[in-house]
Amino acid sequence: MSKLLKIGITGGIGSGKSYICRIFESLGYKIYYADQQAKSLMYTDAQLVAEVKDLLGERAYTSDEKLDRAYVGGIVFNDPDKLKELNALVHPAVGRDFYRWYAEISEDYPHSFVLKEAAIMYESGSYKDADAVITVYAPKSVRLERVLSRESISEEAVLARMAQQWPESEKMKRADFTIINDGKHHLLPQIREIIRKYS
Repeated sequence: MSKLLKIGITGGIGSGKSYICRIFESLGYKIYYADQQAKSLMYTDAQLVAEVKDLLGERAYTSDEKLDRAYVGGIVFNDPDKLKELNALVHPAVGRDFYRWYAEISEDYPHSFVLKEAAIMYESGSYKDADAVITVYAPKSVRLERVLSRESISEEAVLARMAQQWPESEKMKRADFTIINDGKHHLLPQIREIIRKYS
């Protein structure tokens, strides 16, 4: 199992990385969804819950131990330092959970790699644990259109989220492979090229 490669997959909001992951899943590859797991761990990881309370106070959780997202968001999105401190707690918890998940992959798993999907893989530093990183790229105008069509959110809010993430050019420069997901390039040939490269 030690030879099983860990490949990160990232991309800016609206790039379509989740769609790319679903294609890999349809081909039998296992995906660890770091962003989804982070939300879950905020409730289920006792160490993380205690650390969040230490950082943001008992009010971060409701009386029935649910994360008070409005309260937490009101703090961290108005205080960049607090957001960094929160991320510094969440990312190690996700890392621990990923390695637990990775260790449980059975010996008869038929492929040479698994994928770890994360929106801020470079920003968090978690790319350092990956054997390779795929960046999913789409032009800003395409990404904006996709997000506006699927979420009840203002254009300003989407642009603000984009501004918090690394520039696409920087991600592409650091990536081992870039999938172009602009609606013009075929995806399967690009995915099959990655499979050939890492098989």
